[in-house]
Amino acid sequence: MSPHLHQIRVYWEDTDAGGIVYHSNYLNFAERARTEMVRAMGLKQSELANAGKGHVFAVRRAEIDFLKPARLDDLLQVETTVTALGGASMELSQTIRRLDDGADLACLHIKLAFITLDDGRPARIPGWMKDQLRDLESERR
Repeated sequence: MSPHLHQIRVYWEDTDAGGIVYHSNYLNFAERARTEMVRAMGLKQSELANAGKGHVFAVRRAEIDFLKPARLDDLLQVETTVTALGGASMELSQTIRRLDDGADLACLHIKLAFITLDDGRPARIPGWMKDQLRDLESERR
């Protein structure tokens, strides 16, 4: 299946004094890509949070391998693939790549929990949502 792709430009605010992307901003880039992935499925996270009991995806675990630095003005692409779907969780693989030379800059492995807003307890991911997420699921499982 096809991964979700999202482009991001590196601005001054993303960098340290040397023009290199500050390490925590890779998490921000990955978060933006996940938000746009959900939006591409026809969902807004604000609507998901306000519907019925209110649900959100919350990061349960994040692992990052930093490979090469991104720099000011780089155009990056975040590739997101669903690697596993559980009853109340999903796992994603995200690669942040520089577009001009194709260099992989960071690889992230993210586990998300689907929770209710009122008490933070796990909730089952609705079947219709799982069907859409399966379209982004890796065939390499």
